[in-house]
Amino acid sequence: MTDARFLRDDGNAALEISGSGPRPAAVTLIGPRARVEARLHGRGRTWRAVLPLRAARWGGPELPLPTGEYRVRIEPGEATDAAPPAASLPLTQLPGLRAGWSDGILHVGPPVDPAYDSGEGQAALERRYATSRQPLENAVFFESFYGRTAGCNPLAIDREIARVAPGVTRYWSVVDLSVRVPDGAVAVVEGSPEWWRARAAARLLVVNDWLRRKFVRKPGQTVLQTWHGTPLKRLALHRPGFDPRRAIAVFRESRRWNVLLAQSPYAARVLSRAYAFRRRPIWVEGYPRNDSLQTDDGAATRRALGIGGEERVLLYAPTWRDDREAIVDFVDAPALARAANAVVLVRGHTRTLLPGEDARGPRVIDVTGYPDTARLLAASDALITDYSSVMFDFAITGKPMYFLVPDLEHYRGELRGFYFDLLEAAPGPVVRSQDDLERAIAEVDPEIFRERYERFGRVFVAREDGRASERVVARILDQGFVDRD
Repeated sequence: MTDARFLRDDGNAALEISGSGPRPAAVTLIGPRARVEARLHGRGRTWRAVLPLRAARWGGPELPLPTGEYRVRIEPGEATDAAPPAASLPLTQLPGLRAGWSDGILHVGPPVDPAYDSGEGQAALERRYATSRQPLENAVFFESFYGRTAGCNPLAIDREIARVAPGVTRYWSVVDLSVRVPDGAVAVVEGSPEWWRARAAARLLVVNDWLRRKFVRKPGQTVLQTWHGTPLKRLALHRPGFDPRRAIAVFRESRRWNVLLAQSPYAARVLSRAYAFRRRPIWVEGYPRNDSLQTDDGAATRRALGIGGEERVLLYAPTWRDDREAIVDFVDAPALARAANAVVLVRGHTRTLLPGEDARGPRVIDVTGYPDTARLLAASDALITDYSSVMFDFAITGKPMYFLVPDLEHYRGELRGFYFDLLEAAPGPVVRSQDDLERAIAEVDPEIFRERYERFGRVFVAREDGRASERVVARILDQGFVDRD
């Protein structure tokens, strides 16, 4: 019979599973975005398996496990008792997370005190936030993709602020402490008292998506909306079908922003109309997140991912779909890796990060949670996408692109619609199946798209010169959104 308990292991949270008889060959904790191998102890009459509730990814530090459900897999070896424990453990506050055990499943959540993690508790914090009159701090509150990652344009702006104005406090909104924040920044878990306080106290909020929950602008606060890509697919007020509730939500949201950042004049026109962002400043400065593409050869990222320097790397990065939660399953990644003799990086949209799980297979690496997309672009030899704005960022590299669009008519005609004709503008082959994709990779000379590729770059990424972060932060400081010292 096996048993389970939570414990502290060198000050960190751990799950201990114990049993009688010879110890198993291995004990593994398996979740959608992380897995942990146990340290095994004991020989003969009893055994113990200690599973740290922490994981390191891509050469980074060990951090608490991401929110989700985890199963224990016990490989018996010589053990006769190899079933996961049947006992239950109540939801427990542990270092860096909360965890509970029931029906053979470990439930992991963010470390928010249960007193606040309820409708009533959050309502009380919202009221305190809305009526707060605390003085503003010389601080920035960053949020990227609803706190699911610390990346994109906010990350690049954070790095530049840390360089030129190190006295500015930098708060990062995160869904849980598995999200790695930049060095010197302060992680605040969404919904915690600290999160609400930081949101109310920061003079500048830098976000790349909608502001969630109640938002009350404090006197002297500024919101810089960087957005997260140049749009091909229709957004906000331009989405198919008129929905009055959506229109009200769009107007309400865009009124929260003081400044909007755009990658190009094209993007500025589209975003300003889609969000009715009129008569307020739009900074057309290129995207800070792409600055590193001017200097990064991808070698460091390849090493962090365990990829050899001579390996061919294909990045599969589709956008999300309004009619499904997980990443689209249009690519058999292991089969593509075999056919192309390449390592395939699978990069789902951040909206698929929490409901989805890592793709696995020989020469397949799931990088959906990797914080810096530009580093992945630099490390890749070619991009496979569909309607994602990653196509515009990858155009900076000049490397081949392939567009896999089996649902083109459905997506263009029913789900979203486009701002321009992808078939006419795409700077690479547009294909409908994996077989066609594999043939295009093997047989199509990218040079035949050179003229179209150059025109694509002139329209969409002409401002990308590696200095967007400098320009954006210089404007932030010049306009007094935060102070240099």
